[in-house]
Amino acid sequence: MTLAIKTDHVGRIYKKKSPKRKAASGAEPRTLTALDGVTLEVPKGELFGLLGPNGAGKTTLIKILTTLLTPSTGHAEVEGFDVVRNAKQVRERINMVSGGETSGYGLLTVRENLWMFAQFYGIPTKEAYRRADALLETLELSHMRDTRVSGLSTGERQRMNFCRGFITEPNVLFLDEPTLGLDVNIARITRSFTRRWLREHPDRTVLLTTHYMAEADELCDRIAIIDHGRVIACDTPVNLKRLLQRQPIFEITAGGLDATNIAEMRGTRGVIQLTESFEPAAGHHILNFILEDESALPAVVGVLAGTGGHLVTLGKHEPTLEDVFVKLVGRSLKEDIAE
Repeated sequence: MTLAIKTDHVGRIYKKKSPKRKAASGAEPRTLTALDGVTLEVPKGELFGLLGPNGAGKTTLIKILTTLLTPSTGHAEVEGFDVVRNAKQVRERINMVSGGETSGYGLLTVRENLWMFAQFYGIPTKEAYRRADALLETLELSHMRDTRVSGLSTGERQRMNFCRGFITEPNVLFLDEPTLGLDVNIARITRSFTRRWLREHPDRTVLLTTHYMAEADELCDRIAIIDHGRVIACDTPVNLKRLLQRQPIFEITAGGLDATNIAEMRGTRGVIQLTESFEPAAGHHILNFILEDESALPAVVGVLAGTGGHLVTLGKHEPTLEDVFVKLVGRSLKEDIAE
């Protein structure tokens, strides 16, 4: 397995500013541990997700991998090059898109900005314009190609930044909240394009951070959840969700039930737990069953029919990445967005 990214016990410690009045006891300078022994391996061709609450260390880790910071402990490699000793070689092989950033020169047009960034990587002018036009068309921004960047909206500027990240066709691309500020349709287009780009370039790699759990679930091959500078879980989205739920959960909407019927179903063999609520307008009960395994479901449906009830809907509840995140971290990413 060829690795695109490798970190080995990477740590990063910041010194906090000392208070104006030093304690008489001569206390040690205060420090903040942003990363604490992070070890990760990301193979080439993978779309790897990094999730964590604000202040978890995601941005610090990305800055180290993109050579903007040096680790306090451990070491990191990108495409086999050490991010400290071989920073130049790393920079030649990567690119980065950050949500909400204001990169670009306001006096230049969108197309001119993309051309300029391509020049930093030695891409010939004709090829740079070809790539720029293709990306602008994909991101539905062709009509703004000759507009000065200073005249773009926040969403339009973010689309231009997204194009800038891909125009150099990097070996490793870091997408830090890339859909921040984009409407639903454009965000969908960016996700689809990212996946297609990886299929067409199987030797390329993407590291994604996002606050949108559905986006991570849809895109990522594997996800690392980081909190307080440590990786607390790392696996595929499917396996992460399996960590949370061992027993299957089914939701049944049924009519014609009373308390006696529900009690009988609660006592059915294989039922671990049953919770119920009532919808007066429809006259339906909503029953949520936790079962020992799925083989208990026919017995539950049989009891329902035998008590005179009638089945309206039946569905299986699958845990979400949001459920997993809250379980592991203790809070939702939505709370960070609200803040």
